[in-house]
Amino acid sequence: MPVAALVLVALLYYRPARTYLSTRDTVSERSAEVRALRAHKRALEDRVERTAADEELARQARRLGLVKPGERLFIVKGIGAWRRARAERPVP
Repeated sequence: MPVAALVLVALLYYRPARTYLSTRDTVSERSAEVRALRAHKRALEDRVERTAADEELARQARRLGLVKPGERLFIVKGIGAWRRARAERPVP
């Protein structure tokens, strides 16, 4: 009779225990995901702060080919080839 009672108790606790363990694993996974998303958010906020600075904004505009009023835009071609040739040339 005590064995039957023990088996009954084990059967009654099986499903809640399994659900608890499954939920614990899910919470652990979600916590890791939240940490990663928070780190990504901090990186994006830092990027926004840097971009909001006037220097960074001007640098990004220049990369896009924008110029300030009164300036002239000059397009110089062949810089990559010039750099490669210069890098291959022996230093005296």
